[in-house]
Amino acid sequence: MDSREPGAERPERARPAPHSLTGVGLAVLDPTGRVLLGLGHDGRWELPGGKVDTGEDFETAAARELAEETGLTVPATAVRILAVLVDGFNGLTRVTAAAVTERATGTPRVTEPDKIVHWHWFAREALPSALFPPSASVLDRLWPETARRGATAVRHYRVLGDTPAQRG
Repeated sequence: MDSREPGAERPERARPAPHSLTGVGLAVLDPTGRVLLGLGHDGRWELPGGKVDTGEDFETAAARELAEETGLTVPATAVRILAVLVDGFNGLTRVTAAAVTERATGTPRVTEPDKIVHWHWFAREALPSALFPPSASVLDRLWPETARRGATAVRHYRVLGDTPAQRG
């Protein structure tokens, strides 16, 4: 007979070994529709974003990461999730929320020089080809008509609701 409380986890399942990373990539659009990308030290361009902290929702994580990485601010309520992307990387499942905002304020600056060389605004038709794969996949969800950048093994799960195209 099991003496544990009903609903209690078995000890071996209470804290499983991590097998995945959960993050968010935020496409920040300026009033002309350009997207903000940062040049990493490895020569690839990436969106602001990063890991989701314990108990944090995707929108809050996106707003926090944006402020930490660029100095730009946006309320979490002005961040929309377009899709959830799932891929594999070095034996880990990577779950990335593809997010977008058009309401960030401030001037981007390098706040983490160990990660980013500089930030630059790019028009859709002038995106660089060397993109960090999760950022490329987010851009593919943002602009599906020009999707060609993301990894082929990425599954995307569309989030129902309001998208930039539906808002006009």
